[in-house]
Amino acid sequence: MKRLVTAVAAASLGIAALSACSSSASTGDASSAPGTLLVATTVSPITSIAASIGGDRVRIEGIVPEGTNSHTFEPEPQVAALLSTADLILVNGLKLEDPTLELAEANKKPDAKIVEIGTEILPEADYIYDFSFPKEEGKPNPHLWTDTSYAIKYAAAIRDEFTALDPKNASYYAANYDSFATKVNELDAAVRKDQQTVPEGNLKLLTYHDAYAYFAKNFGWKVIGAVQPKNFSDPNASDVAGLIDQVKAQGVTTIFGSEVFPSKVLEEIGRATGAKYEDSLRDDDLPGAPGEPGHSWLGLMKYNYGTMIKGLGGQTPTIDAVTVESSVPDTAAYPQ
Repeated sequence: MKRLVTAVAAASLGIAALSACSSSASTGDASSAPGTLLVATTVSPITSIAASIGGDRVRIEGIVPEGTNSHTFEPEPQVAALLSTADLILVNGLKLEDPTLELAEANKKPDAKIVEIGTEILPEADYIYDFSFPKEEGKPNPHLWTDTSYAIKYAAAIRDEFTALDPKNASYYAANYDSFATKVNELDAAVRKDQQTVPEGNLKLLTYHDAYAYFAKNFGWKVIGAVQPKNFSDPNASDVAGLIDQVKAQGVTTIFGSEVFPSKVLEEIGRATGAKYEDSLRDDDLPGAPGEPGHSWLGLMKYNYGTMIKGLGGQTPTIDAVTVESSVPDTAAYPQ
């Protein structure tokens, strides 16, 4: 990549550049956080899960700004300063953040470890290729974190990495993992209960960006299509016409957009079919502001699951009752 910076160049940027890549709207000054480990993370759901495990014993710095297309994001050169000082670098993998991964490989400390969490926990036999991620492109759908079972696996992998680097706090990380897993399982059970209120045959997803393939497989939903093609542009007229026919034929009641990807195409499909257009799903943009209770993986997925079920004609009293407050402080820096 042309934007890669060598380790020598990264070092010359100095520690001052490290703070430049952090968010001015984060929960606090990460440079003064009490943790001893410095962990760099990519997308905000991974940052949030890591914060739920690390609490105040780990200093966590996010890289990908919230509300950014993580598939096309290329880090600014100053991110190399963070990557050159981090003890651990957590990325999703599965070809999601290749430019950041390349920058990390070129600039990391000799003893630092890069962990591609999704690539490690997802067997190749379970890769899902679909509308936005065709098999011929060689990039499987990377959105494991939108499914509860994989979120727990992310947390377990992060717990193990923190424990290996900081064994004196092993019991702290284990307790935080247990607390997080309990909350995720509570949300999982709530979704399974509330989705039963959706009229029979309505658990069908047409989204702009295909971020819910693993969730749909786990919860018994059907993804009938995604508007956004593999090159992340809008589809052509014939593709739109085909989607309109599909929505009409399958009786889809609501089509789901993303606040990260505003889509006139979905509005057009909604008008042509009579389906409601719900444009507020968040793939990796946490609700609220850093420091607020809902600004977390749990808050993100509680919102998305509830929005999808209500959009498809169901009710969400069990999901609504799930609390999302973390048992530990979130001191991570979230770029905005």
